[in-house]
Amino acid sequence: MIRTRGAVAQLVVLHRGRVVLDRSFGCAPDALFWTFSAGKPVTALTVHLLAERGLLDLDAPVAAYWPDFAARGKAAVTVRNVLEHRAGFGAARILGDALVIGDRERATARAAAAPLVRPPGTTAGYSPIAAGFVLGELIRRVTGRPERDVVAELLLEPVGMHDSHLGLPGSLLARAVPVRGSNALGRVVAHRVNRPEIRRAVIPSAGLSTTARDLAALYRMLLAGGRAGRRRVLAARTVAGALAPSGDDGFDRVARYPIRWSAGFQLGGPRSVPGTVSPMGASSGPRTFGHNGSNCCIGWADPDRDLVVVHLTDRIGRPLPDLRYHAAVADRILAAVPPADAPGRAGAHRRRAAAEDEVASGSMDGVETR
Repeated sequence: MIRTRGAVAQLVVLHRGRVVLDRSFGCAPDALFWTFSAGKPVTALTVHLLAERGLLDLDAPVAAYWPDFAARGKAAVTVRNVLEHRAGFGAARILGDALVIGDRERATARAAAAPLVRPPGTTAGYSPIAAGFVLGELIRRVTGRPERDVVAELLLEPVGMHDSHLGLPGSLLARAVPVRGSNALGRVVAHRVNRPEIRRAVIPSAGLSTTARDLAALYRMLLAGGRAGRRRVLAARTVAGALAPSGDDGFDRVARYPIRWSAGFQLGGPRSVPGTVSPMGASSGPRTFGHNGSNCCIGWADPDRDLVVVHLTDRIGRPLPDLRYHAAVADRILAAVPPADAPGRAGAHRRRAAAEDEVASGSMDGVETR
């Protein structure tokens, strides 16, 4: 399926902590993809880490840490509202947000000045750009340090994501995979995000440059309850809180598509709107979690199968066909891996899971490849 589509791509599949598939198509395994919103979880998880350490409260108003954010009716918006895309932001300002995405100061100021179109904490409305800059500003304000440094120190390095960068250093631009548009809209997006100044910019909502191997390590850590090998990265309760569903499978007011949300992730499972599917697969279970990146890149994990899948590509431009493509790839993988509680498999799964506590899984290095 991937070869037929013809895009530059990487695909990594982990089952029970072991690499069962690690393939690159038209690029090297260490080629760096601009992951769009598939990188959002690194910013969200950093916020969860800061809450775990007592530096902020997810249920406190954002304005408690950033007073200017209270402007235009946003005083009641909580950190959790932003993580769950229930802050109340609308769609009208997204184009303007995109135009300043590489300018952190202007993007953050736009988020502070944005009005709400619905009461916070009610229905979901995806904020593809502004929410990330809100979370990035919170990280800066409660730590007093740039979000790039905090994300790297608290999350990327402990997980072993040494090829992941929130803002790509200029010295690594030669390894960056250019985004390729498949139609006129896609070509406009590609022209914008392929510019070196955009790749170098710190964009908490979309600017993670990484490899499939690195992003798979993040999801493996989450499946292991917050551990990367013997190292504790997140408390198990923090992981559980980040993955807990935030609402029903309603129609997202901004994405115009049904999305199940947690506080930082999209969730799998069946959709309430006939004819729609999750990009994590029509057959994905409700506990599946991950994040789609503009139907170009995606990472996800299925706890019931002890499965991690990361599929990064360079192609953007046809939202629904591209979403259905990613869902079809996911379904082919899901069909090959029965849930761990299938008859005759539960005992073996528990024995393997116990053994994995002794396996360092922060990177692909040293992990058995099949």
